[in-house]
Amino acid sequence: MRDKTQTNSAAAGDRLIRAGAVVFFVGAVATLVTVAPLLLGTTPFPTYMFGLCMLMGVGFLVAAAGVLRSAAAGRRQARGGGQPS
Repeated sequence: MRDKTQTNSAAAGDRLIRAGAVVFFVGAVATLVTVAPLLLGTTPFPTYMFGLCMLMGVGFLVAAAGVLRSAAAGRRQARGGGQPS
């Protein structure tokens, strides 16, 4: 039962990492698309830039949670002596 829990925890960590990466990169692309006209001087500074930056931050935090969860599963597996054959 313990090995299944460790496997599920590691898989959940991997899913969190992927979800966080997707959210982060969506925020990053949206930020770049928004900033490009700003850098060219064609539009005023958009007020929703803060929200896009927050989206990137949320993605980073979700990915970090996935990394921590995967690392914890790895530590539990190492402490338990690995998977039985």
